[in-house]
Order: sequence, then C-alpha cells, then structure tokens
Amino acid sequence: MKKLVASLLLSVCAFAGIAQAGVIDDAVKRGTLRVGMDPTYMPFEMTNKRGEIIGFEVDLLKAMTKAMGVKLELVSTSYDGIIPALLTDKFDMIGSGMTLTQERNLRINFSEPFIVVGQTLLIRKELADKVKSYKDLNSADYRITSKIGTTGEMVAKKLIAQAKYSGFDNEQEAVMDVVNGKADAFIYDAPYNVVAVNKAGAGKLVFLDQPFTFEPLAFGLKKGDYDSINWINNWLHQIREDGTYDRIHAKWFKSTNWLKEME
Repeated sequence: MKKLVASLLLSVCAFAGIAQAGVIDDAVKRGTLRVGMDPTYMPFEMTNKRGEIIGFEVDLLKAMTKAMGVKLELVSTSYDGIIPALLTDKFDMIGSGMTLTQERNLRINFSEPFIVVGQTLLIRKELADKVKSYKDLNSADYRITSKIGTTGEMVAKKLIAQAKYSGFDNEQEAVMDVVNGKADAFIYDAPYNVVAVNKAGAGKLVFLDQPFTFEPLAFGLKKGDYDSINWINNWLHQIREDGTYDRIHAKWFKSTNWLKEME
C-alpha cells in the first residue's frame, strides 16, 4: 500500500510539473520565442523595403523577449491558417494583430488586450455623398471587400450582409480593388486605414474614420497555458506603467517617420 501511495504521489507531482510548463518556460530554456505573424498589417507588422519585418506589435514583442532574456523568431504565416498553425506547434504564440473574439476564444486563449481598435471604411470617392456609414452599404447595389480570415471579413458578412462580398489574401490587394473601381468599400481596422488612405489611396478613396466595432487585439496561445498568460499579462501591466508602451505607441501612431522605410 505504501508503495502504491508513493507511486501515485510521484505521478501527481510529475503531472503537475508538466501542467505548469508553458511556452514562456520553453522559450526561456530554448533561448528563442517563436511568434506566428502575417506581416501585412500596417502599422502593426509589415515588411519594409529591406525585407525586414517591422511595426508596433513587432516592437512590443522585441520588448517582451528582451524582458525574457531570449531572442525573437518571427514565423511568417498566412492569416487564415494562423490558428491551425499554432495548434500544430509551428510556433509558440500568435502576435499578428488578432482581435479577441468569442469564436476564436473557443479555440485558443488570449492575453489581456494590448490595444483596442475598430472597423472603419475606405470608400470610393464618388460615393462620398451617398455613403456615410456601414449601414448605407447594406444593399445588393454595393460591392465590398476585406482580407480573408479577419474580423473585417466577419463584420462585412454579418453587418453588411446584403452587399456583394469578395475577400483577398492581403490588405493591399483588397484596397486596390476599391482604388480601381472594382469594389465600393474596404472594411478594416482604423490604424491600417488611416495609413492606407494616403499611401495606397491615390486620391481616389475617402476614409470614414468613425469605428463601428469594438475590437481588443491580444496575443494568442494554446488553451491551458495559464502560466504563460499570467507572465504576459504582468509584463503588459509593467510596460504600461514604466513608459515602455507609450514610447513604442508614439513611434508608430504619433509619427509617420516609419513610412520612409516602406517606400
């Protein structure tokens, strides 16, 4: 009986040790944190003219890995396949401007949000007098677009369901569909649209800048990894208090100097 009890206790302790291990612990042991990212979302993650991935979220992740004492490894992944890639261990966590939705939260866990954004519209200039909000587009007379797998697509199909919808693999192609007159509106997050209206709009777009959704963006991890979630949340609290977050935010949202790296 004593041997049985001892064996059971050892098994419980071993299981507890396994349960407590998470991707943050694994990254510290390995010396690298692998983050899945689709680098097409200005100004969060994007590829500059030298082929480097830069952006607001990239700088947050660099600060995170510095605090961990490890290197950051970015794993480029298509957005519509990014959750399956996480679940099959292609990388440790998602850091790709992902909105925390209830549907996604059924599949993965999320950290606390690191920023809140909302969906906005880029419309053809010719429609400026007709279209004042997303509600005006909810008709079969209009053609709308966004990026496949994003909340822009979800919102388009849910709130503007009467319009004709076509999605694209990246934001740039979708915006150009509107610029070229093949679509009437592009639905996407405000931080991207505020840049795209000038960078890609070619004077042919109007930015309706009032967000019509509430979208917290967060880091995604596999379910059950509560130790890693706890570490990331505590780190987010720390950088908001010590000035790190404000410094990074100002670099990407209060300045446009980074646009020179994209030209």
